[in-house]
Amino acid sequence: MNVTIDKNSGYCFGVEFAIQMAEDELAQDETLYCLGDIVHNRMEVERLHGKGLRIIDREQLENLHDCKVLIRAHGEPPETYQLALRNNIELIDASCPVVLKLQNRVKHAFDASQRQNGQIVIYGQPGHAEVAGLTGQTGNRAIIIMTEADLDQVDFARPVTLFSQTTKSTAGFYHMKAVMEERIQAAGGSLESFDANDSICRQVSNREPALAKFAVEHDVIVFVSGRKSSNGKALFSVVNKTNPRSYFVENEQELDEAWFHDAQSVGICGATSTPMWLMQRVKERIEEVAEHVV
Repeated sequence: MNVTIDKNSGYCFGVEFAIQMAEDELAQDETLYCLGDIVHNRMEVERLHGKGLRIIDREQLENLHDCKVLIRAHGEPPETYQLALRNNIELIDASCPVVLKLQNRVKHAFDASQRQNGQIVIYGQPGHAEVAGLTGQTGNRAIIIMTEADLDQVDFARPVTLFSQTTKSTAGFYHMKAVMEERIQAAGGSLESFDANDSICRQVSNREPALAKFAVEHDVIVFVSGRKSSNGKALFSVVNKTNPRSYFVENEQELDEAWFHDAQSVGICGATSTPMWLMQRVKERIEEVAEHVV
């Protein structure tokens, strides 16, 4: 059985940058706080915990003073920076440059929409850290949509500016854009007052066609990702649609020997939040299993 790791899978530069910043800080200090999971991958969070990274939530942040806190790649809303100033917290800001640029675009669009009685709509996962940072640029007045049912919150007779969470599916974004155009016309609005911005990270979206090609080149696909990863869900849907013998695992312990019967070729791939060392561990386990598979 031939087992191959997709060379294009693994960390995007934003996640890699955040983890490197965390490790650099931990080389100097025994403990570093991080606001939320540094990456949506339990295995990597556990590895960094062993080095001294301590995950905290917003409530815990409010009670911290005179310490260092890492801002992960997802970015944060303005109030996090204001709180840090009040509590004399030094922020190690590892916000992804792509996310920071999008936050700035959302802020400018919101300011303009206020003058035009418009609305900011974000295609993203409610409660996701990046989405919280984006809606924070609007004073939490942006409308978050994930499904067509969520569009009932939007007044399509008024101007609408649409953005996307950077890690969402490109196909999903353009489907929602088309549905919104239909709703605007049905409401008697003007498409000229609809500004749709494809703000999906190209390092993420470019993986979709590459993964689809990778998926058809193998009998079985094992997709490695944390279950909380929005990007993981989007990319797994791509490989699963292309190859029905695709399986989602968080680590090598979730592998099932039965998946590999009659398989000559197995491909391993993952999300932008999946570390290469974890995919390598999965590969080694599959190679062990291959010795017993008929």
